[in-house]
Amino acid sequence: MTETTSDAGGARRAPRRRRRVLRWILGGLGALVVLLVGGILIYSQVGVMAAEAGPLAEVRADPALSTADEGAGIVLIPVDGGTGEGLVFIPGAKVDPWAYAAVLRDAVVDDGLTVVITRPWLNLAFFDPRPLSTFTDLAPGVDAWAVGGHSLGGVRACQLAADADALVLFASYCATDLSASGLPVLSLSGSDDLLSTPEKIRDAAPLLPPDAIFVEIDGASHASFGAYGPQSGDGTPSLAREDVAREIADELRELPYETR
Repeated sequence: MTETTSDAGGARRAPRRRRRVLRWILGGLGALVVLLVGGILIYSQVGVMAAEAGPLAEVRADPALSTADEGAGIVLIPVDGGTGEGLVFIPGAKVDPWAYAAVLRDAVVDDGLTVVITRPWLNLAFFDPRPLSTFTDLAPGVDAWAVGGHSLGGVRACQLAADADALVLFASYCATDLSASGLPVLSLSGSDDLLSTPEKIRDAAPLLPPDAIFVEIDGASHASFGAYGPQSGDGTPSLAREDVAREIADELRELPYETR
C-alpha cells in the first residue's frame, strides 16, 4: 500500500513539474523577444545621422522647388511641373531622410525630376514592408517612376524594383537577382567609398541586367551621396558635395525609363 500511494503521488507531481518547466521556457522566450525588440528599437534611434543645417536651409529656401513632408515621405516637386518622371529614394540606415534633399536638389530644379524621399520604419529600410505605391501615391502627377536608394536603402530598392520603371543605386548594390528583369539600371558609386567599395559593387554586378550602367564618381565617398557629414569607416572625399550632386543630376537625366 505504501508503494502504491507513493507512485500515485509521484504521478500527480509529474504534470505539475512539466507545467512549471513549460512556464519557465515560455517566460524565458518572452523575455528574449522583449530584449530583442527593445534592442532593435534602441539601435534604430541612437546615432541617427542628421541632415546638415546649411544645405537643408538652402533647399527649403529655393523658390524653384516645393517641399512637403507627407509623413510617409518627403516630396520635392519642381515648381514648373516637371517632366512627368519621378524617383522614389530610400535613405541609408539611420540617416535622416532630409539629408538627401540637398544632393537631389539639382535633379529637381534643373531637370524637372519629382523626388519622394521615404521615411523608413525604425530608420532602417529592411523593417519597412510598405509597397512602392505607398510613396508614388504622394505625387500622383508622375507618369514613370524609378526607385533607388543609398547604401542599405539601395538594397531595399532592389526588392521593390519589379514595380518600377527603372532602378538607381547610390553607393549600393543588390542582394536580389534582377539579371533577367530587363529593367533599366543605373549604378552610381564613389571612388573614395570605403563602405560600399567599388570592389563590392563589381562583385554584385552579375545580379543586375547585362546592360546596367555603372558610373564611378571620382573623388566621392559613401557620405558624398547625402548631406549628413562624415560617416564612420568611410573614406575622405576629394570632390565637393555640390559637384557630386551635379554629376548625380547629369546621370539621372540620361536614365532610360522603361516606359519611354
